[in-house]
Amino acid sequence: MAERYVPRLLTKYRSEIAPALLKEFSYSNPMQVPRVEKININAGLGMALQNPKIIEEAVKQLTMIAGQKAVIAKAKKSVANFRLREGQAIGVTVTLRRAQMYDFLDRFVNIALPRVRDFRGISPKAFDGRGNYTCGIREHIIFPEIDYNSVEKIYGFNITIVTSAKTNDEGRALLKGFGMPFRQ
Repeated sequence: MAERYVPRLLTKYRSEIAPALLKEFSYSNPMQVPRVEKININAGLGMALQNPKIIEEAVKQLTMIAGQKAVIAKAKKSVANFRLREGQAIGVTVTLRRAQMYDFLDRFVNIALPRVRDFRGISPKAFDGRGNYTCGIREHIIFPEIDYNSVEKIYGFNITIVTSAKTNDEGRALLKGFGMPFRQ
């Protein structure tokens, strides 16, 4: 029987991070230890109103980055000032869970973030009060899956890491265990 693939960060979580968090926050039950539940990647592409090809390109590139098919996000309301009609494609989103989530987090922390120009760490203040973390990326070309020469338009996106942590301190300790480079 073939062995199942287990992501490197999941193995690290089970063997090192979870026991350390159990001890640090003195939980009475191992199920109370915070864990990463999902990662949401969202790119808002307002410039796609003038050029619809940008959406198709963004879907292709975000699919390569995430390792899972990206979905087109459509406008929920019409806004006359932005020349936006309800139902128009204005963004691209992907939600990662399980193995793909851990693989993406591994590539994001160890490969993509160090490629950011003048990188000094990510903000430790971007928690939402419940242990979830959101950070913005200005250029999607920091990921090695993207061929810089074939990119027509450089765009940014938001990455939201949803955890089961109850507080920001628990969420920060969890992400620090995964190697997230918070600045001091």
